[in-house]
Amino acid sequence: MTNFVPFGVVGQLALGRLWRYVTSSNLELLPGRLPWSAADPDRNASAWDDEEETRLSALLTSMAPAASAGPEEKYRFTREVTALLAARYGRWTCGWHWAVGEGGCGGVVTAWCCDRCSVDEPKATAVRVVTSLLQWRDWLEELAERFEQLAPPAGVSAEDRSWHLERATIRLVTLVVDRTDADAGWYRLCYQVLTWFLTSTGLEPQQARQAVEAAIGGRFESWSAPARTAIDAVGENLAVGLTGQRSYRDY
Repeated sequence: MTNFVPFGVVGQLALGRLWRYVTSSNLELLPGRLPWSAADPDRNASAWDDEEETRLSALLTSMAPAASAGPEEKYRFTREVTALLAARYGRWTCGWHWAVGEGGCGGVVTAWCCDRCSVDEPKATAVRVVTSLLQWRDWLEELAERFEQLAPPAGVSAEDRSWHLERATIRLVTLVVDRTDADAGWYRLCYQVLTWFLTSTGLEPQQARQAVEAAIGGRFESWSAPARTAIDAVGENLAVGLTGQRSYRDY
């Protein structure tokens, strides 16, 4: 796992209500708004060690409400944790609670479910937050490795680039389906991963988002793993949409 280190001081980030744990005045803490430039572990690396884990755990324990706390207090705690982690380590942390299934809106984190279910006794809650943060970091590092492996080589022909893009799309969609069990909202993470991949290859974020939306075209749904033919179609659509060429393997 690439190491990371806290930076700066815990700022007073505006907290309120939007999506689940962020505010309309701080859209940067929406995991779905996180650009690859902020998520890429190679750009956000330093040192994480046992001492820092102990410090963070103690801080989270002091912040956590009792297990008997009401929904609003638990909800507020989760928002405050998101702000704390972003200020302490960087914006990439905002996906720490992007959990698998309906509780987390279709992410990959398994140590956390939602504020109502996961906020327990303070020490246990702190452990869940730290574990979830590290799971999220591991996911980003895995993606960075896969992006590097799947990226089209520089200077290849349009047909070769099309083949690489199609293959990468198929493999990344399959990865997301596997990690999310195609549970509630899984396709949101799929959009994010494909957009991140394209931007990691040098495409502008807006162009990448538009290409992904056009390629998927509403094919993916909650609680439904896509057929291989659907995944193949998305891969081909994305590749052709960006290169104007079908993969040479299709001829």
